[in-house]
Amino acid sequence: MDPALARLAAIPNLTVLRDAPLSAYTRFAIGGPADIYAETKSVEAFIAALAVARASGLDYMVMGGGTNLIVSDAGYRGIMLRFVARRILAAGERIQCDAGAVLQDLVDFAIDRGLQGLETLAGIPGSAGAAVYGNAGAYGHSISERVRQVRFFDGQCVRVFDNAACEFHYRESVFKRHKEWIIFSTELHLTPADAGALRRTATDILRVRNEKFPVTMKCAGSIFKNFLLAELPPPAAAAVPATVIREGKVPAAYFLEQVGAKGMSRGDIHVATYHANLIYNAGQGTAADLCRLIQGLKSRVRAQFGIELEEEVQYVGFVDACPVG
Repeated sequence: MDPALARLAAIPNLTVLRDAPLSAYTRFAIGGPADIYAETKSVEAFIAALAVARASGLDYMVMGGGTNLIVSDAGYRGIMLRFVARRILAAGERIQCDAGAVLQDLVDFAIDRGLQGLETLAGIPGSAGAAVYGNAGAYGHSISERVRQVRFFDGQCVRVFDNAACEFHYRESVFKRHKEWIIFSTELHLTPADAGALRRTATDILRVRNEKFPVTMKCAGSIFKNFLLAELPPPAAAAVPATVIREGKVPAAYFLEQVGAKGMSRGDIHVATYHANLIYNAGQGTAADLCRLIQGLKSRVRAQFGIELEEEVQYVGFVDACPVG
């Protein structure tokens, strides 16, 4: 541990901390310490830090904005790396954005310049890089519609993929299947439009989203992915009222409501009384309680509908693939 710490500390433009509490970097405000935490705005420093981590023999991983992470109460035994560059630049109808930029800052930047295409993403938490990684979207639109190219590190060299090479699908991308690839930046192609109209659209969306997911709430937004109706088993699809289906998708919240999820709790971890797919930390919640509640909800839906809920969150620091505490 000490040799790796010393080598990381010697890298210019890299901030290195020992025993950093990951609860400070996650939206749930849950999680024990990482043995080593290192962050930088420099691509060169990040690549150097990644090389040290790979050579150390220690476990390591890269985190983004921490919105969709559930970190074990025991923390992470290894090196946690984070790329935090946040530059956003415009050239005509194109925007160049670093992966560490806050997604809402990117949305506001585009709107202020009268560029259409990102306003429906207003209020989605997390970073721009994470949005590309998970193909974030809302109200019938996804960021993939506007991505022209993505610059990333594949472990050997920096590469650039065009939109097709990113293999975007609903809440999916090639980067999800290659978690060792690290997104550094993305270039977006937007459409000129009236800035006032774009701002009104974003403001309306923000109002609705903040009613469901207040910015002060310790949560990851929706905890489970929605379903594509066409991919549901016929019995489950037949049980869904037509009024629930939106753009070929069935909200995970529908199935959760049917199994009595609203208002359930375990310790300080609660399911919202008004939204069955919203789990939050009401105070001093633990990862153990959060994981047990998630597994309980999955079990109920599986038993009643024969389908498997899939989390949008990523588990960090757990020994088991399906953590229960």
